[in-house]
Amino acid sequence: MTDRLVDLAETPAWLPFELDLGSGRVALLHLSEPDYRAASFLDPRMLRPDSVLVETEWEKLDLPTNARRDVQYIFHIGNVGSTLISRLLGELPDVFALREPLLLRTFAEAPPGAAEFDRLTALLSRTFAAGQRANVKATSFTSELADRLVPPGSKTLFLYARPDRYLENILAGENSWQTLQALSPVRLARLQGRCPGLEADSAGMHDGLKAALGWACEMTSLAAAAARLPKDAVLWLDFDTFLDDPAAHLAAIAGHFGHAADAATIRTIVEGPLMGRYSKALDYAYSPDLRRQILADARYRHADAIRDGLNWLAGLAGRYPAVADAIRRARGTD
Repeated sequence: MTDRLVDLAETPAWLPFELDLGSGRVALLHLSEPDYRAASFLDPRMLRPDSVLVETEWEKLDLPTNARRDVQYIFHIGNVGSTLISRLLGELPDVFALREPLLLRTFAEAPPGAAEFDRLTALLSRTFAAGQRANVKATSFTSELADRLVPPGSKTLFLYARPDRYLENILAGENSWQTLQALSPVRLARLQGRCPGLEADSAGMHDGLKAALGWACEMTSLAAAAARLPKDAVLWLDFDTFLDDPAAHLAAIAGHFGHAADAATIRTIVEGPLMGRYSKALDYAYSPDLRRQILADARYRHADAIRDGLNWLAGLAGRYPAVADAIRRARGTD
């Protein structure tokens, strides 16, 4: 075991994949740089019959005190282009992009102590080349931990969409009801932590209301995290604004993260194949124009549900400053 993990501190070739905090055991997955590049999710969906997993003790993964702890992050409200932007950033030679490590979800579900966060930071900061810097696209609900995950001196991107665009996008999805059914109870509980006295029953909500609940929960989560992070550490970006001028906004994102990228490089990236593919499954075409058509169709087919969801949000905003602030942020008036 020790021989197989001799390079643990040097490269991310062994990814701490699945952790049981109760037993202190962790499974490590062997990955090449192309494996990371291809993966939309660093979770069981990426496993293949030939995947190599080994198990060890979590505490044995301590890295030296001088190991890098400079990982940067993308947090988001879900379904707002975070995978696409992670892939676009990953085209820069000095970015090592990781998408949705399973360990982040483990930490979000049962936050451990500071030592475990430090270990996680060091492990996620490893890169294959010295000139690279790790950039992790997180799962949406892990934004509750953003201020503990982003190390001092690092930066983060917060991606979101306006409530109407978000509801259109969620309701356009063929399988959205499954996601909404699974996430709504937890989202309601999280939102109630920021909206004391909020009484609602997610089981009785239709999909438009559940989508509005998701937006309120995840946007207020980002806002709460931003309030706990240094102001210059956070770049907020509306995904639809990004799509209006991808080259300018990708350059701004790269600059925020400290990556030098000339205009020709940025243009090559945004004019390349990634902008015309579905970022979670690159075999499928999905362009900004197709997205606009799908949203327009959802706006028509789900008009009543969208109206109900927006009215529900407006009612929340009248009672809870956290939601009102989130709506102002999304409208660009904050």
